[in-house]
Amino acid sequence: MAELNEQHLTDIGQRLDSAISGQVMLDSASRGRYATDASVYQMMPIGVVVPDSIDDIVATMQIAREEGVPVLPRGGGTSQCGQTVNRAIVIDLSKHINKLLEVDAEAKTAVVEPGLVLDHLNDRLKADGLWYPVDVSTSSRATIGGMTANNSCGSRSIRYGMSRDNVLAIDAILADGARARFGDVASDLRGVNETGAVQELYRDLLALGEREADEIRHRFPQVLRRVGGYNVDALLPNAAGNNLAHLLVGSEGTLAFSEKITLKLSPILHNKVLGVCHFPTFYEAMDAAQHLVKLDPTAVELVDRNMIELGRGIAMFRPIVDSFVRGEPAALLIVEFAEDDQSENLRRLASLHGVMADLGFRWGDPGKKEGGVVEAIDPTFQKQIIEVRKQGLNIMMSMKSDGKPVSFVEDCAVQLEDLAEYTDRLTGIFKKHGTDGTWYAHASVGTLHVRPVLNLKLDTDRKALRAIAEEAFDLVKSYRGSHSGEHGDGIVRSEFHSKMFGQRMVENFTWVKDRMDPEGLFNPGKIVRSPRMDDQRVMRYGPDYAVTEIKTVFDWPGYSGAGRGFQGAVEMCNNNGACRKLKDGAMCPSYRVTRDERDLTRGRANTLRLAISGQLGPDAYTSDEVSQALSLCVSCKACRRECPTGVDMAKMKIEVLAARAAKNGISLRDRMVAYLPHYAPLAARVPWLPNLRDGLPGAAWLTQAALGLAASRSLPKWSREPYRFSSIGITPESADVLLFADTFNRYFEPENLRAAETVLRRTGLAVAPAASSKTARPLCCGRTFLAAGLAEQAKAEMLRTVAAIRPALERGAFVVGLEPSCVLTFRDEAPVLLGNEWSAELGERVLLLEEFIALKQEAGEISLAFRPIKASKALLHGHCHQKAFNAVTPIEKTLQLVPRLDVELIESSCCGMAGAFGYQAETLEVSKAMAELSLLPRIRQADGDTIIIADGTSCRHQITDGAKREAVHVSRVLLEATDAF
Repeated sequence: MAELNEQHLTDIGQRLDSAISGQVMLDSASRGRYATDASVYQMMPIGVVVPDSIDDIVATMQIAREEGVPVLPRGGGTSQCGQTVNRAIVIDLSKHINKLLEVDAEAKTAVVEPGLVLDHLNDRLKADGLWYPVDVSTSSRATIGGMTANNSCGSRSIRYGMSRDNVLAIDAILADGARARFGDVASDLRGVNETGAVQELYRDLLALGEREADEIRHRFPQVLRRVGGYNVDALLPNAAGNNLAHLLVGSEGTLAFSEKITLKLSPILHNKVLGVCHFPTFYEAMDAAQHLVKLDPTAVELVDRNMIELGRGIAMFRPIVDSFVRGEPAALLIVEFAEDDQSENLRRLASLHGVMADLGFRWGDPGKKEGGVVEAIDPTFQKQIIEVRKQGLNIMMSMKSDGKPVSFVEDCAVQLEDLAEYTDRLTGIFKKHGTDGTWYAHASVGTLHVRPVLNLKLDTDRKALRAIAEEAFDLVKSYRGSHSGEHGDGIVRSEFHSKMFGQRMVENFTWVKDRMDPEGLFNPGKIVRSPRMDDQRVMRYGPDYAVTEIKTVFDWPGYSGAGRGFQGAVEMCNNNGACRKLKDGAMCPSYRVTRDERDLTRGRANTLRLAISGQLGPDAYTSDEVSQALSLCVSCKACRRECPTGVDMAKMKIEVLAARAAKNGISLRDRMVAYLPHYAPLAARVPWLPNLRDGLPGAAWLTQAALGLAASRSLPKWSREPYRFSSIGITPESADVLLFADTFNRYFEPENLRAAETVLRRTGLAVAPAASSKTARPLCCGRTFLAAGLAEQAKAEMLRTVAAIRPALERGAFVVGLEPSCVLTFRDEAPVLLGNEWSAELGERVLLLEEFIALKQEAGEISLAFRPIKASKALLHGHCHQKAFNAVTPIEKTLQLVPRLDVELIESSCCGMAGAFGYQAETLEVSKAMAELSLLPRIRQADGDTIIIADGTSCRHQITDGAKREAVHVSRVLLEATDAF
């Protein structure tokens, strides 16, 4: 396709805007967010359409046909081979084209739209005791349409097969706009109720199968996993008839648009056990797989040494990995048994120990090698292990080095008896080219995901990419294996079809494409007529990719590139889309509300990468387009913990805010918020004056007009009695603990600090205030300045505080505070902002009240006496920063000390207030919507006697505004629970 000029692009956009009710995006930033997937490729689309309906898609296809441009239907955008990038009109199906249209529980079938996410489908099916068993690791964001187009498989394919085995029919829209149902047909097409042209298409397809039957049977490898090329074996002569839907399965959106997909469902697995088999060498693990599958497991999944070590390096996975990994194995095989009868599962698990012993592995046996089985019978433990395995790709991609594990030979499949020798020889190929691979995934079916570590910015490594691919596929062919066993062809493998299938078969694939899509409307250049896999012009790091030096706020240790490593941190996003999940954890609250790619950690990271590399034009880094992409980021830091590759968007937003503040200055509203710690002592002298804003008629509307503060949102009420430390003669030099009083609790809710001070005194420890000996103004963490991009002012505040508290910390004392966003600043931003003036080690001694209580109580260094409180039930909402730093568990531990108090942790994302975010007129509705996802509905369900606990000032405000319930800081609960009997 020739390059479009600006006028043609404008004309297409105008036609689309007039024809559809959905969203049309032609700006560079929006297109750039759809230019990549989870592969190494990047192709800038012509435009992006987010349709509201199937009618929008039909209209888009018609305009594309008439304008001579292709279309690319897209789901979660997580493909690893470049299937979902193209110079086309991208049609994002995930936002609206995602309905479950029909369920027949008796027949065990469902009809779905292509944008429906697998996890969402299975959640809906639970009530009927059913699920769609193609359980891919990306189930939280993989759409059924994308899985069908890819012929996805999943970890349990040894039991359930691939997508092809679970798709019964597809209602499709053809390239000319005609509709056709692809499903079971008789060989003579009797009973087919289609138009003459569609019947003629069916007849031609079946004729191809008959004509090329011998060639297809000869060329297609007989392994459990083969997804390469078109499934023309579905066209082979068959007395029972043919299912033509299987031709569309795995076609990567190149033949037709799947309007409706009819699925075969299976009964839910009610009982499971896992056996984690440990091996001292990788080769022995691979050799054992063929023996373990004789026990008829539902899955056998590989985890190699690299993945174990990388998993231990990720905070959220470290305790889980340590719980199921014994010693230092070279490889693990996670074996699952999931029969209806749990006693049968336990019997097979016992047999697994025996098989391992027969293979020569048993701990503590001097006659055998180190190894054995760690059992996982508890469902929670199983879920944790499976989640680590499901995150295998992202764990592998968490390497901070310039070299990353690259997906291009990761999907080859061989027979199980060849697996050990094949993997050993493939490792030799990697070593020959100066690299190594990381291994994980589906040992049960001979498909292992292996990724050589390469830096594709380097010409030498791109040459290695080509050489390794050539040699690896030759090796696979020698075993009569499949070069494409799960993730499809896309750009990375399509060019090798001739090598693997022969030229005649490639001609058959081309015939199918041309017969069904003669004008190349659907996703051209995939499966047939593809670019070379190492063509740098279609790679994410293209020939002209470069990032100029950037002045940054933070040091970005461990990363490389411009901005003291900022470039490398931005480039860590591999587009796998874990941030698109809509449940579990907190990431990403803005996306959970808007469902827009722009408001997603991945979308923001892509926007930043394109901006700093000049692909969005000059000065894009400080542009409005980048600012808009970050505008709904609430800096919750969930991505810091939950993104397996560690993309820390909260810090990245501070970098952009600082650059924009330096260039443009900041608004009056931002200045008022930023300087709150400076003027708070003065405002506290006349609290009635700022409180008039919510008491004087019309005042709130004036602040909205003048400052953009939402009139319908009340502001924090200034206290008439700000917090002052009770002077009892203990100095900071002699104290065991310093109480850090943040601005918000000091001036708005001083009762929390008074409660905390009392509780700390009841521990018997010496308590003193964290205060400056040089100035009267209270100490500050600098958080409000960071939120406005005023980095130097934030640094000054931090340094003033550090000077006051560092001596106490260095002699072994602790600093305790109440507000999570303030306290955790000393662990997060301070170490990478203050240089030698501060360290992560010192930051670990700045604790939240409940962290301190839990730590000291567990160590036996304090002995607080707890009694029951008035409430017997508590709902606990964790602040986002507490979740990001695994600091919710200490609250739970501390509250467990309170007798007869039943504590329920609310499963919630961000409350939506997020500092000033919830007070801004332009973000008010999004703020409320975040709270309504799960937090406020759960609180409204609670009876009046239930106590609501939330450590965050903003969280408490949101709860009060949205649920009309008082929420209290944990300090007040502890005050009541430790009061004298």
